[in-house]
Amino acid sequence: MERIAEQQPDKKGKPPMLSKKENEKLALVGPGTPAGKLLRRYWHPIAVAAELKEKSVKRLRILGEDLVLYRGEEGSYGLIVERCAHRGASLAYGSIEGCNIRCPYHGWLYSPAGKCLEQPAEPSHSTYKNRVMQTAYPVQVVAGLVFTYMGPRPVPLLPSYDVFTRTDGSRHVVVWPQLNCNWLQPMENSVDPTHVHYLHGAGRGKPVHGDGNAEIKKYEFEPFEYGIMKKRFALNGNGKVEVVNQHPLVFPNMLRQHHGLEHYLQYRVPVDDTHTLFFEIYFLEGKADGAGSTEVPVEYAPSAMKEDGSYRMDRVWTQDYMAWETAGAIFDRSQEHLASADRGILVFRKMLKEQIDRVSKGKDPMGVIRDPARNRLIAFNTITDSKREVGKGR
Repeated sequence: MERIAEQQPDKKGKPPMLSKKENEKLALVGPGTPAGKLLRRYWHPIAVAAELKEKSVKRLRILGEDLVLYRGEEGSYGLIVERCAHRGASLAYGSIEGCNIRCPYHGWLYSPAGKCLEQPAEPSHSTYKNRVMQTAYPVQVVAGLVFTYMGPRPVPLLPSYDVFTRTDGSRHVVVWPQLNCNWLQPMENSVDPTHVHYLHGAGRGKPVHGDGNAEIKKYEFEPFEYGIMKKRFALNGNGKVEVVNQHPLVFPNMLRQHHGLEHYLQYRVPVDDTHTLFFEIYFLEGKADGAGSTEVPVEYAPSAMKEDGSYRMDRVWTQDYMAWETAGAIFDRSQEHLASADRGILVFRKMLKEQIDRVSKGKDPMGVIRDPARNRLIAFNTITDSKREVGKGR
């Protein structure tokens, strides 16, 4: 677990934006950490389902835990802690038998729920196996991705977001390169709309109040039941200020947006404190092509880096990678100087602190769904104006 250097007030006595302790509370994701406990209350995508063929195993690290994901016979999946409960050998080298996985060291056999089924070297009458459990987590396959829930029981429902469940169009997944930074950096970017017009727009290299940004009269960040609705306001044809773009940060680690007939949902999933997985699920309205199926086309984005190790700055997403990763593996927020345009970041941090507090009191955080009646189809009122929008998806 990477730690953040303690910072003192500046020469004028001004305290840092976030102290070392406050920054770690929001950023660190390992077992037992405040943000780690919060994030474990949600379902997260962890792998592309099609990457695992029958009777294959994939090593993963998610939320600072080393795991193995495997696919059993007849399409079943299991997710289990990598180190065998017996003597710590890696189950990544195990063999698949039915829907179970067998340790390569002494042959202990585990079910997808982590129950020890066999201990070959023990006497046949031994009941010791009944007292051994390997930590395991439930999985579901949705929209071509394997999702897991790593929190306490009872397990909540996997939300039926519209991009998962709509069948009146086609769906595909983009797997972006793993981010070499903490999850909070891309998430705070999602409530930082002013960067779009400078980093991604024609204004890059010009003052931030250039033509692209001048049309926007104000921004609003409105908390709602699933996160924060980010709104941009501009003049309409009648000279009145109206909402020209709105889309939500879906708490805690998603961004939902659409352009024309294309809808998409981004997930930023912490691998550990300093690395983040990035999946994007697209749904295109139109001719249905089996969008309800688990067989979903997958695109793997190339590296954000040039051969010389510098960032490719000619694409929106590589520009984002530059901004997120060059801030450091875990950004030291005691060194930042937030301005009036950064209100969205403050709203998000406040929400994070509030939901961490709810979890500490044994309550469900926002957006956790347990009632099937509330989970038939979850859609958001997004608005886009492609003529004004620069740098989609951020």
